[in-house]
Amino acid sequence: MRWGYTCSSEEFEASELVRHAAMAEDVGFDFVTVSDHFHPWTRSQGHSPFAWSTVGAISATTRRVDIGTGVTCPLIRIHPAIVAQAAATSFELSEGRFFLGLGTGEALNEHITGDRWPPIDLRRDMLIEAIDMIRELWTGETVDHQGEFYVLENARLFSAPERPPSIVCAAAGPGSAEMAAQHADGLWATSPSADTVSAYRDAGGSGEVIGQLTVCWDRDRERAIDTAHEVWPNAGLPGQLAQDLPTWTHFEQASQLVTREMIAEQVVCGHDIEAVASAAQKYIDAGFTAVHLHQVGQDQRGFLQSWNDELGAEIRNLTARPSADG
Repeated sequence: MRWGYTCSSEEFEASELVRHAAMAEDVGFDFVTVSDHFHPWTRSQGHSPFAWSTVGAISATTRRVDIGTGVTCPLIRIHPAIVAQAAATSFELSEGRFFLGLGTGEALNEHITGDRWPPIDLRRDMLIEAIDMIRELWTGETVDHQGEFYVLENARLFSAPERPPSIVCAAAGPGSAEMAAQHADGLWATSPSADTVSAYRDAGGSGEVIGQLTVCWDRDRERAIDTAHEVWPNAGLPGQLAQDLPTWTHFEQASQLVTREMIAEQVVCGHDIEAVASAAQKYIDAGFTAVHLHQVGQDQRGFLQSWNDELGAEIRNLTARPSADG
C-alpha cells in the first residue's frame, strides 16, 4: 500500500506547494499529487497556480517521491498534444518519477475558452481519443491525426520520454472504470467504492488503484469542522454538480446549502488517529492500492508533522480485513 500527499492548487500558491511537497517527502510519503485547476471551487480557497510549473518545481526540489497531476483534463482547455509534451518534460525533469493523472474535467475549468461543455459520455469518448494521441506522441515519431475530436499535423515530440509515463484515469462509476481498464494504466477515485474497483478489475484493469482521502487535521475538532466548512464546502455537494457548475460563484451559492454537519460527515475533522485510520481502512478494504491524503486548510506543516510523529506509522500498519465469506 502506498500513501501520498495532495498539493492543493486551489488553496496555495505554487511556491508554497513546492515547500509542502518537499516536506511530504521528508516525512515519508511515497508520492505527491498536484491538482490541475484554472479556478478554485470557491473564493475562500483563493488560488489556482499553473499545475505544470508546480510539477516542474517539485521535480527539481525532491529526489524520491513520485509526482502526478491529480487530475489533468486534456479535452478542451488544454489540447492533448500540449499535455503530451508537458508530461514528457515532467517525466524527464523528475528522472522518471512522474505519472499522468487524467480525467474528463469540470465545467468550472474547461468552459473558459468558450467551447461547449459536452455531456459525460461524449467527454469519455474525447478522453479515449486524447489518450491514444498522447501515447502516439510519446513514441517520438511524427504524428498526423484526423479524429472525431482532434487534429494533429506534422506533430513530433523531439523530447519524447525514454519510456511512457503511467496514465491513471479518474472514474466515479463503472463506465469510467471500465474505460480506465481498457485505455489507462491505473484507476483514480475520490470515494472508497468497491463497485468502482471491481468494475475496473473485471474489465481487465491490473494497475494501481489510487484513492483520495480528505481530512482537516487540527487539535480542536470544532475548529477543524469550521475550517473545512469554510474552505472546502464543495465536499458536501452531491451528484453531478461538481462537474457541471460553471463558475466559483455557482459553487458558493450551492455551498450555502451545505451545513457544518454535512461537512463533518464528508471530511475527517480533528485529531483522532482512529477516525483517519477508519476512513483509510475503507479504501484498503475496497481494493485500493494507494491513497493520497488531502489536508484542508492552512496548517499543512502541522498535518505533516503529525504524519511524521504518529499518524503515518498508524496508517501504514493498516491491512485489508478478511472478507465476510472468509
